[in-house]
Amino acid sequence: MMNIKRWARSLEQDRKNKDRFFKEHGQSPIPQRDRKRFRNLDYYPPDINLRFILPLYEHEKKKRIQIEDTGGNLRDMLRWGEFRFTVNGVDCILQAYKSDPYEERLFVPFKDATCGKETYGAGRYIDLDEGHLTRDGKWMLDFNLAYNPWCAYSMDYVCPYVPPENWLKVPIRAGEKNYHLE
Repeated sequence: MMNIKRWARSLEQDRKNKDRFFKEHGQSPIPQRDRKRFRNLDYYPPDINLRFILPLYEHEKKKRIQIEDTGGNLRDMLRWGEFRFTVNGVDCILQAYKSDPYEERLFVPFKDATCGKETYGAGRYIDLDEGHLTRDGKWMLDFNLAYNPWCAYSMDYVCPYVPPENWLKVPIRAGEKNYHLE
């Protein structure tokens, strides 16, 4: 059984570590000229109801698709499988992608009803690796870990757009909110 308080504390600590990285680290996506004014990212409060333990319905045929990025480039991705879940009574499906069949991570980009208002307009991402797998082979899809692509912080980065098949009609009020420099 999961300890919800421990989970929330761990999430808050991860957020503090990310804020410190963004403020101080040489590889931060925050432009150097803006770091003195950067305080922290804005997050929704932790919400255990937006953390799901799900099977991945792996596609029998891994369809190759091209996803355009903010630089106008096309990126080849494999449509690996899908997650099925319900938010506020609405059935949702998100596709999970890989850049090649040997990659162990899953890339889950999504847009939702908060995009362009409360969250970054182009969408947010969730990355899943072996640390998100349960002992029985299910995945932890935790929207509290949703993050903005680095192009949300600087024009120096290019990021993949979210394919329309991963646009959710419901609001996902978890994870990072829109970035505003103070």
